[in-house]
Amino acid sequence: MKVLKDKKLIMPILIVTILVCIFSSIITIKQCKIYQDKIDIVVANLVGIINEKYPEVDEAKMIAILNMDKNSLNVGYNILEKYGIKLDEVSAIEGIQDQKKEFVLINITSIIVFLTLIIIILFVYSKNRNNKINEIIKYIEAINMKNYNLKIEENSEDELSNLTNELYKVTVMLKEQAESSIKDKKILQTSLEDISHQLKTPLTSISIMLDNISENPDMDESTRQTFVHEINRQVEWINWLVISLLKLSKLDSGTATFTKKEIDVKGLIDNVIKNLAIPLDIKQQHVIIEGKDAKLIGDYNWQLEALTNIVKNCIEHTPENKRIFINFEENNFYTKIVIRDEGVGIDKHDVKHIFERFYKGKNSSENSVGIGLALAKTIIEKDNGYITCSSEVDKGTTFEIKYMKT
Repeated sequence: MKVLKDKKLIMPILIVTILVCIFSSIITIKQCKIYQDKIDIVVANLVGIINEKYPEVDEAKMIAILNMDKNSLNVGYNILEKYGIKLDEVSAIEGIQDQKKEFVLINITSIIVFLTLIIIILFVYSKNRNNKINEIIKYIEAINMKNYNLKIEENSEDELSNLTNELYKVTVMLKEQAESSIKDKKILQTSLEDISHQLKTPLTSISIMLDNISENPDMDESTRQTFVHEINRQVEWINWLVISLLKLSKLDSGTATFTKKEIDVKGLIDNVIKNLAIPLDIKQQHVIIEGKDAKLIGDYNWQLEALTNIVKNCIEHTPENKRIFINFEENNFYTKIVIRDEGVGIDKHDVKHIFERFYKGKNSSENSVGIGLALAKTIIEKDNGYITCSSEVDKGTTFEIKYMKT
């Protein structure tokens, strides 16, 4: 019964059926007309003979005789038999019999043609269906061979076409996953290379200083303390780098959990400044905060991390006794935070690369790794925000962050 649901099969059968019905109707109408003409001829001859033999019978009487009810048929048949007249031997009636045989032959021929056409339609349909099934089988075999560069364009609505369309969707999904997997592997490879490069220098430095300490037991205490202090600094730097890379890895893999809550922007910025109180104090820098009550929706801890990295970058690239400005505002569409410093600025060529991982511009500080701003950008975008940077050498840098409402 499912075959009858296929529009590709139903339409030809329906068309053939309609044509056969029309043809049969025309033949039937023609048959009736021929029969009627034959009967009319017989009746006309009979009326003519009666009128000629019996002129006293008027027309009204003859019409009444012709319109007599069926009860008079037996009387008529008896009279004809009395005079030895058999209807099937009358020439006019014999003509009708011959015509009937002709029409029966036409009707049988029509039925045979109709059935032949139906068989042909079913055969063609079955052949096309089998061809399509074989194409789908080959398509699945190609997918199993990891060949995702195939495409099936099918716009019809039969069951096999729907199956083909679904297979195409699955193929597209598998292709995207395969490409994503390759991309992830390349990112992982690049990240590992970057990590190796970033860790190589401090580890080498630590190794050299430890060798000096172990090979020189008589080293003076001042030099020893200097080495120990430098080793601690390098270890802290490595610790920060590894933690930052782990955070980036979690964000890239989608395993980082973001809790959407309403955040008070002023309180968030105050905590950022508290986190950076020591480097601000060392460089005698001042932070000027301006803004009215503003809120944003996001994960508090992650946004604290992002803004801390941005302000930390400003501190590192701003001379002593200079200022850092933080302005914020909120409207119906977004919450905006602008962080501006009075630092050395960024070269025009470097601005477009500032958020790339491990990128270090011409004016980067010695301790810059090139990961803080990349991490900040990733975090901000996870909470439906975006960040832009503008800068001018010797005049400072401005970071503008917008957290969208929708």
